[in-house]
Amino acid sequence: MTLAAWLSIVGICALGAMSPGPSLAVVLKHTLNGGKKQGYIAAVTHGIGVGLYAIACISGLAFVLIASEWAFTLLQWAGAAYLAWMGIKGLTSKSNPNQKLADVTATQAAKDGFFIVFFNPKIAVFFIALFSQVIGPETSLLGKAVYATTAMLIDMGWYLIVAWMFSNERWLEKLQQKATLLDRIFGVILLALAGKLAFSLG
Repeated sequence: MTLAAWLSIVGICALGAMSPGPSLAVVLKHTLNGGKKQGYIAAVTHGIGVGLYAIACISGLAFVLIASEWAFTLLQWAGAAYLAWMGIKGLTSKSNPNQKLADVTATQAAKDGFFIVFFNPKIAVFFIALFSQVIGPETSLLGKAVYATTAMLIDMGWYLIVAWMFSNERWLEKLQQKATLLDRIFGVILLALAGKLAFSLG
């Protein structure tokens, strides 16, 4: 493993993490609805999911996934269905001023953060394309572990920053007053993303 190769991983993973998409919508949703704690939980579990994908790709498991067209397609449909389910939940949510979202939705934040990654096989394609440029037969086990850990920490770090930025108490108080409206907006976004994915599969 060379410094240049590692810096390439850092730069590309950072750009990938910062790209707007369903992951950002999920972290923002939990941050705005449940506060900093929920946002952090979603960010951490999302990073763990990315780390697992990175490990799978490096170990060669993702090559098996891509080689099996039906398995890849099945995961894509599962991802679209999960996005649609989350979108419907957002569209049908109702505001409850007496509900302590930080306590009630911690588990759901963890699930959403992880499964939004788990049901996205395109991440495997991304990592295979990325790691194939820097990993070879001479790459040590430690080097591979560093690459996977780097991908995980960059993703996790970015979404922790997002959660921190959008959990400012002054912002959060005003935004939580519009919790139902925000749920509707995020619901539409997630349904649109699910529809786009389903359309591309059709």
